[in-house]
Amino acid sequence: MSNNERFFINKECKYFPCHEVEDPEEFNCKFCYCPLYALGDACGGDMKWFESGDSFIKDCSSCTVPHRRDSADYIDSRFAELAELAASNHRD
Repeated sequence: MSNNERFFINKECKYFPCHEVEDPEEFNCKFCYCPLYALGDACGGDMKWFESGDSFIKDCSSCTVPHRRDSADYIDSRFAELAELAASNHRD
């Protein structure tokens, strides 16, 4: 995969950048929604949980893991965990 497929900036997005960062030129828009969200606490990002009624919601608003220049490499390295999670949901 060439670099332009692993990193791109979408300055025309009305939410760009969707997180505060020091250098918007290094903001990777490849993963607009984080594929690691489903890993919960094990995602590796800077997230918090907040209570909503009788459940909890993951708050990723301070996390920039999927928006780093090398995020595609990191997320690719976690794919086996995501695949296992999907398989475990199928077994239930």
